[in-house]
Amino acid sequence: MWEAIRESSIGQIARLVFRRPDLFPYPEELASFQLPASLSTCPSSVQLGRKLEEEHELKHQERVSTHAEPSIFSAGTITPSEEKDVEAAVSQTWESSTATVAAHDPSKGGVVTVQATPISEPVIVDWYEPSDPMNPRNWSFAKKLFITTQMGLYTFAVYIGSSLYAPSEGPVMVAFGVNFEAAALGIALYVVGYGIGPLLWSPLSEIPAVGRTSVFIVTFFIFVWLALGATIVDSFGGLLVLRFLLGFFGSPCLATAGATLDDMFAPWKLPYVLTVWSGSATLGPAFGPIVSGFAVAKMGWRWSGWELFWLAAPIWLLMFASLPETNPETILLRRAARLRKCTGRSDLICETDLKSAHLTTTRQIAIDALIKPWQINALDPVILYTTVYASHFFRNTPYFGILQMVLYGTYYSFFEAFPLVFTDMHGFNLGQSGLPFLAFVPGLLIAVPGYTIWFRLKAEPVMRREPPPLYGFPESRLLPAVATGPFAPIGLFMFAWTSRPDIHWIVPIIGLMVLFVSIVIAFQCMNFYIARCYPKYSASLFAANTFARSMFAAGSILFSRPMYETLGVGGGVSLLGGLSVLCSCGMVFLYLYGDRLRIRSRFAQSS
Repeated sequence: MWEAIRESSIGQIARLVFRRPDLFPYPEELASFQLPASLSTCPSSVQLGRKLEEEHELKHQERVSTHAEPSIFSAGTITPSEEKDVEAAVSQTWESSTATVAAHDPSKGGVVTVQATPISEPVIVDWYEPSDPMNPRNWSFAKKLFITTQMGLYTFAVYIGSSLYAPSEGPVMVAFGVNFEAAALGIALYVVGYGIGPLLWSPLSEIPAVGRTSVFIVTFFIFVWLALGATIVDSFGGLLVLRFLLGFFGSPCLATAGATLDDMFAPWKLPYVLTVWSGSATLGPAFGPIVSGFAVAKMGWRWSGWELFWLAAPIWLLMFASLPETNPETILLRRAARLRKCTGRSDLICETDLKSAHLTTTRQIAIDALIKPWQINALDPVILYTTVYASHFFRNTPYFGILQMVLYGTYYSFFEAFPLVFTDMHGFNLGQSGLPFLAFVPGLLIAVPGYTIWFRLKAEPVMRREPPPLYGFPESRLLPAVATGPFAPIGLFMFAWTSRPDIHWIVPIIGLMVLFVSIVIAFQCMNFYIARCYPKYSASLFAANTFARSMFAAGSILFSRPMYETLGVGGGVSLLGGLSVLCSCGMVFLYLYGDRLRIRSRFAQSS
């Protein structure tokens, strides 16, 4: 229990404020702690430096006692053979120690002083043993499950915040006297905010001195109070600004929560956890209209904001009291600092300290974080396809780059399609009009077990045998997305052609369920594919993909209503279905020829 409190934000703050290392102490701070043998032995280069110093001092004394006439080979100089010996010894220890040799100086009577001043070789602080309990990979399954649950609740709260506002659009129009497009900005700007946020928060959380947990705690704390502000605000402009900031400060869960899970689980176990975690992200927007619809109809538009505040505040308190740091580099950086303080040895450092000695400039960091992902999107057809595909479906249902833009845009466009179908055609009230989103639940219950069973039987055994970072043939892990790809256009066309007053409302809902099966599996396959094929740039790529698909989704929220009013629900959704056909064909192409594209790519892992 005390260890859990020590690792949490509240424990870290308590140690800092009271300046009491003995308050929730680490093992290194206990009197009984013994330095591991790997850290207590004298480095070989230091021993060599001391030996070199002794030899030089002995030779110097001998030369002073003989004091021969100065000449190029006299005792007053270093003979060629001795000079080579010294240079060889120095060259062997140059990286870790410094030997200073004074050459022939006539002003000093030709006597050469040879000195060696060793600088201790850095001793790398790592895990004390393979089963080190501080290593997140070694934490108990119960602890990992508890942290995963927190990430799921956190992600759910942020994602549901986007759509909780949807039933409030009508009352907001009345309260502030604005048109539909202006009221819809409440959702659109929220989505824009959590699209922009990862461009900052994702690179920041990768800095070991910052860590992941501090980013979560600080930004989510701001998110909670912004939710309260958006609930009591009295101006429409203020409401829109607060909605944007809500999305921005809630966005770390989009990319960094996945990195937290990656810290704890082996690569062949990670897909199981990511599948469950991403389910919370996918269900969040679907549950928003269900949760707030009846309340807004009875209590007014502000009630959706109160619900977000009531949901987010307890989750933040849980994270503040119990969420530990999971970034291994951050954990080792702090361990090295404690060891230096406890032992007084400045040579105890971690790999992060070594990297900081060669730290790139701010400009280079910005290029890797902000420009490199877009360069890859522009020059690598695989990433471009995944980005566009995903955006399309989260505008009426979620998908992938071209793939992700299509899916994301499709998902969010349904927030405008549902009132036209279920309220205008079938007579649902404001609360009931959100209930069709429950169709995503059986879709998720079909997709998640189906994908995990396939991964357990087919993908995991291969990954255990093959070396990193590809762990086998990555295109083979796209097979579930290829197999379920046709479900997307089938579900969309089924929804489009049965959204009529003379056809029972359950039929288009079944189409949504079919569509959702394809969406969930496609996202899992594509995200895992990117992470394995582009390991160096995966974090920034996910941030760039999130930005692209969020921008498309925000636009779809604004243009969906005019599109449906002009083309009709059947025509508008059929258009999306046609796009999904092209994306499904693109998935098949990627499955067949992705390896050839990787070979030509300047950024992907090809072997």
